[in-house]
Amino acid sequence: MDYYRILEVDKNVSEEELKKAYRKLAMKWHPDKNPTNKKEAEIRFKQISEAYEVLSDPQKREVYDMYGEGGLKGGMPTRDEGMAGMASFFRTGDGPQPFRFNPRNANNIFAEVFGSSNPFGGMGMGRGFGCGGRGMRGGSWVSRSFGGMFGNDMFREGRPMNEAPRRKASPIQNTLLCSLEELYKGSTRKMKISREIAHASGRVFPVEEILNIEIQPGWKKGTKITFPEKGNEQPNIIAADLVFIIDEKPHSIFTRVGNDLVVTQKISPTEAEALPGYTIQLTTLDGRGLNIAINNATDPDYEEVVTGEGMPISKDPSKKGNLRIKFNIEIPDVVGA
Repeated sequence: MDYYRILEVDKNVSEEELKKAYRKLAMKWHPDKNPTNKKEAEIRFKQISEAYEVLSDPQKREVYDMYGEGGLKGGMPTRDEGMAGMASFFRTGDGPQPFRFNPRNANNIFAEVFGSSNPFGGMGMGRGFGCGGRGMRGGSWVSRSFGGMFGNDMFREGRPMNEAPRRKASPIQNTLLCSLEELYKGSTRKMKISREIAHASGRVFPVEEILNIEIQPGWKKGTKITFPEKGNEQPNIIAADLVFIIDEKPHSIFTRVGNDLVVTQKISPTEAEALPGYTIQLTTLDGRGLNIAINNATDPDYEEVVTGEGMPISKDPSKKGNLRIKFNIEIPDVVGA
């Protein structure tokens, strides 16, 4: 992991800037403040805490700067002199001992910095601050004194009260063109994106990320996949959501109608005369071969329906729509006398 990037700071960041960056991100990604996105929040919250624990400790930070995460957590530098240099940081008894960094509990770090592990109240900032106390006014945080934590500023919902609320940028929408085979079987698309991340200092720097788009069986045209706040970050603006909208590529054989698949079979007049008793051979979207016997008399509007050979139903992919076979009887040209 790149601890500097996680905390959105430069390598020459000061102790005060480091703590400010941690406070901002820890409040943003605390799992209790992200009930609808708790799994991702827990991961980000642990990464932020680990990064702060390392970079706020001069000894750990020096090891990390020299050898990276692998060296910090017990990895071996590739050169002998590098190993000797790392060993000099940690000596006990008669000689150097192996060093292995084990991150502390993220909630404990949060509690040390904020005075409580609960971002919604009980922060240990003075009387009247906390849920249900006199410091709560209409569900917002209001405190007369925050001690040395944030200076003497008044805060509401994690921001100074004299600071305008940050607005969120409009969603960025992209079309994701999928084949019928992908929408039938499901697939994973890896999408490389480039975007800008804002430092706590207000500066921005470019990053590249790989997004995994999990296409589920049965998804239809118009289905939206949203990656929250994956657009460019700007000072005082919440990054836009990145939205991919499913569209369907034309298929050479099948046309999708809802959950059904429709195929038009061209037959000659001779073949038409053989109906019933005519057999159609088709290859399904998952590669199976179908032999379909046409046993009913046909007229121009007749279609053969094969139950359960259509598209998967997205809410229950074990169920499928139908395969509908239409007939186009070729009529030979009649040459006039």
